[in-house]
Amino acid sequence: MDNSKKITSNGTYHLSNKHHMTIQWGKIIGGEDVPSTKASVKDKSSIVGRVGIQMLSCGTGAWRVRDGMNKIARALGITCSADIGLTSIEYTCFDQEHSYSQTLALPSTGVNTDKLNTMEHFVNDFESKFSQLSIQEIHRFLDKIQKKPGNYSALVAGGAAAMACAAFIFLLGGGPIEMLCCFFGAGIGNYVRRKMIDHHLTTVADTAIGVAVACLAYFIIFKGLEYGLHIGGHHEAGYIGSMLFVIPGFPFITSILDITKLDMRSGLERLAYATMITVIASLVGWLVAMMVDFQPENFAPLGLGVLPLMLLRIPASFCGVYGFSMMFNSSQRMAITAGLIGAVANTLRLELVDLTNIPASAAAFIGALLAGLLASFINKYNGYPRISLTVPSIVIMVPGLYIYRGIYYIGLNTIGLGALWLTKAILIIMFLPLGLFVARFLLDRDWRHFD
Repeated sequence: MDNSKKITSNGTYHLSNKHHMTIQWGKIIGGEDVPSTKASVKDKSSIVGRVGIQMLSCGTGAWRVRDGMNKIARALGITCSADIGLTSIEYTCFDQEHSYSQTLALPSTGVNTDKLNTMEHFVNDFESKFSQLSIQEIHRFLDKIQKKPGNYSALVAGGAAAMACAAFIFLLGGGPIEMLCCFFGAGIGNYVRRKMIDHHLTTVADTAIGVAVACLAYFIIFKGLEYGLHIGGHHEAGYIGSMLFVIPGFPFITSILDITKLDMRSGLERLAYATMITVIASLVGWLVAMMVDFQPENFAPLGLGVLPLMLLRIPASFCGVYGFSMMFNSSQRMAITAGLIGAVANTLRLELVDLTNIPASAAAFIGALLAGLLASFINKYNGYPRISLTVPSIVIMVPGLYIYRGIYYIGLNTIGLGALWLTKAILIIMFLPLGLFVARFLLDRDWRHFD
């Protein structure tokens, strides 16, 4: 018997050979040409589950995924109960007579803010525009969303990382030399990483190799400038910025938001994933630094006054957030919007640290709170998902430099100094999502209740 095929009432189809087997939705559901509201619970649940897993694949948190599944279930006249993780959903749909349970899983996780925006519009419009279509027609529409290509090629994604990390290193205190080396290092590193992702290589490998390539590219550019233009050796400190494109901002932020809503499974899984990426990137960066004798020294003073520095921080913050948004596959309008939010919120954060006695963690909370408030107001105007605006605008506030220095010093057995830098980083990372939580609590009535 040929096990590669299975005969169904809808015809013959090939079973998937992938480790996470592809679900052929059009082949496993009923073919009745009736409105979806009159279909069986099994067929209705296929729409609910598929909407949930496609939203989850975009990187959004459990609360938003469950909210989307609930909206579809209500429009179809059924009840849904879901348990959501980082890459899987277990859910049950039922009406007064029948129930149907299913488990869906993703092979990997990622971020796609443009597709998330499309899915949220689909969910919001489902009852008025799609509920009277047949189950097959709805799946065909979801097929189009699922197969929608990314907005940017690997080359453009590399350029976005180059711009974001060059801006990032300026905001950390680096100068033109560090920015130039960082531009090429991060650009080449993220290009390689993106090509590996396109070939479906494992997350650990693409993170490690992308960071290693970025650091080595920074080293080569730096040595070329050192020998050709006789620049000072202190400019080597900027190599840290060349690997900041791997900062797992989305899982870091959504993990704490999920935990605050008691979606503990999703929150802890996302936190573990974000920690894994951060540790791998830091360890690889540390190993490369040991090989080429780079040290995370302090940046040389730029010699800028308060006003010139603030005026330069505004466009740098915009470029950093804009670049990260493109890396998250945001449309141009969405990326520009996030960039404008980040230009205001991040500049405020930096000025508070420089001009007041507010601790860096408290300043991060204020910056994230402002970003969340601005994103909420913009969401009411154009419907962009809040998380697609807030996370890119505050990912530039994630203290990647602190994290790396902590790992670096611990690797040298300087435990006290390493623990100090990691503690500073953890405090800031905790306050960033709390700022977003407060903004949502103030302006989103559904968010501030549990039921």
